[in-house]
Amino acid sequence: MDIAQLPDLTWTGVEGKAGEADGVLTLTAAAGVDWTNAALGGEPQQRATALAFEAPDEFSLSARVRVDAPRSTFDAGALAIWADGDHWAKICFEFSPQGQPMVVSVVTAAGFSDDCNSVPVDDPHVFLRISRIAGGWAFHSSRDGSSWDFVRVFRLDAPGPFRVGFLSQAPLGDRCVSRFDAIRLTSTPPTDLRDGS
Repeated sequence: MDIAQLPDLTWTGVEGKAGEADGVLTLTAAAGVDWTNAALGGEPQQRATALAFEAPDEFSLSARVRVDAPRSTFDAGALAIWADGDHWAKICFEFSPQGQPMVVSVVTAAGFSDDCNSVPVDDPHVFLRISRIAGGWAFHSSRDGSSWDFVRVFRLDAPGPFRVGFLSQAPLGDRCVSRFDAIRLTSTPPTDLRDGS
């Protein structure tokens, strides 16, 4: 799929359901699809698929993310990084078990996922951003796409190549329709990860 200003996008796994119109990328997740390598054990769940491109050495990718109602627990639209089944990460606009949309991040290294709830979101959308800088990765979120809140910084020790892009998941629901717009890719990541830039 071709999205303006982005490299060619291909699926990280099986082909998913996607469409693009008027600058909005729509991904529809099937029932029961997710990415998680549970820290407390159990079979990894990697039936979701991301629409992604090969990650440059340094960049930032951001987008405004919306998820159609009605929402089910843990459904999400996300920006994602994928190297292999043991090395991946995502920053999500996710629906909590308490019925609250929020920013959630997951980093999977050495086979297990580190899952972290961040901030509740009262708006119908949130801006999410992935940056790659100096061999590491950073996640940010924003209400307006201008002033950015730091979520986390981390490393993924995998040979790569890494792919980065867009994900929709529906672990417990019948489906999840995620919409991404205001998509922006820049070759210049932020120089200070905590100053709001």
